[in-house]
Amino acid sequence: MIKIDKKIVGYAVAQPDVEEKAQKPEFKREGGGGDRAEVIRMHEKLERPEVLVGSTYKVKTPISDHAMYVTINDIVLNQGTEHEKRRPFEIFINSKNLDHYQWIVALTRIISAVFRKGGDVAFLVDELKAVFDPRGGYWQAGGKFMPSIIAELGYIVEKHLIMIGLMAKPDLDDGQKQLIAEKRAEFEEGKKQQDAFSASEYPEGAQLCSKCNTAAVIMMDGCMTCLSCGDSKCG
Repeated sequence: MIKIDKKIVGYAVAQPDVEEKAQKPEFKREGGGGDRAEVIRMHEKLERPEVLVGSTYKVKTPISDHAMYVTINDIVLNQGTEHEKRRPFEIFINSKNLDHYQWIVALTRIISAVFRKGGDVAFLVDELKAVFDPRGGYWQAGGKFMPSIIAELGYIVEKHLIMIGLMAKPDLDDGQKQLIAEKRAEFEEGKKQQDAFSASEYPEGAQLCSKCNTAAVIMMDGCMTCLSCGDSKCG
């Protein structure tokens, strides 16, 4: 116990140190100390540098007259060290079609915010690719079906994340590859042509003769002549 011999004329409540109270957690660097290099991680407190590395992807869909240009800018962390990495920082979508302006702006801001948050952003790919257009999707050149424009943006983000090494390229295992090869060989074997056209002794491109029904009609001496029966349009 403490005995107070004097009259109390005032009091004050003990407060923590102002500097300690104002101190915020340091997110920018991890590690360090000794011979270890300080490693910068991606997080929402990381300030935007003056220069970013960007990639632009063109999206031309059959349901729109104007193409969209998707630009994804990356921040380079730990540049010049063994821990150098590229991480997506922001995304922009530009198009002459103003019908989708509102949702394009909203989508780019949300995706950019997720990028800057750091961590595993690969979940965005699955979320975007799962969006279906109620009016129906469209077919890309090459025969790939795209359920919506948003889904195609998901494929673009996936392509970019694979390029910078943030996602692994989807690949089939050996068993799946062998099964596909067997099914393809089985299909091709079953669809092989078994008629006279499959193994013909006549020149390639010969037409069908209306008289002997043989693919042996060719242009000879300025006249269509059958090499099988000798029928000729010139008599």
